[in-house]
Amino acid sequence: MPAVPIALPKKIISRKDEITAGFFSLLNGHIRDLLDGKVSRRYHAADFGAMLFIHPRHLTNTIKLTTGKSPCDFMEERLIAAAQKLLTETELSVADISERFGYSDPTNFIKFFKSMCGITPLQFRKNTFPSPN
Repeated sequence: MPAVPIALPKKIISRKDEITAGFFSLLNGHIRDLLDGKVSRRYHAADFGAMLFIHPRHLTNTIKLTTGKSPCDFMEERLIAAAQKLLTETELSVADISERFGYSDPTNFIKFFKSMCGITPLQFRKNTFPSPN
């Protein structure tokens, strides 16, 4: 009886792609948890690396290799997008939003937001919903 060939999957995901996919899955879940108030601090590369069982430097190098950006860049982009969503869809104060994202001092959140967007969170909110004159 002739041997039956075993069909191999057409594409086997590489380790770097597996790490990248794992990072984005963890990042998306972490942002959801921050928004829902399930966690009170922001994760860093060391936290994501530990969850993926790899060294933080290896995580950072792999993410940069596969995407051209660092894990921190993605975290900041997602935080800004989530903050903008809260500013436009809720009436939460800037202090409440900053606390939700793990900032113990709202001033640090305002500085972060302004450095990323060029305007403060309140200016963003006012530009989104201008007061009628």
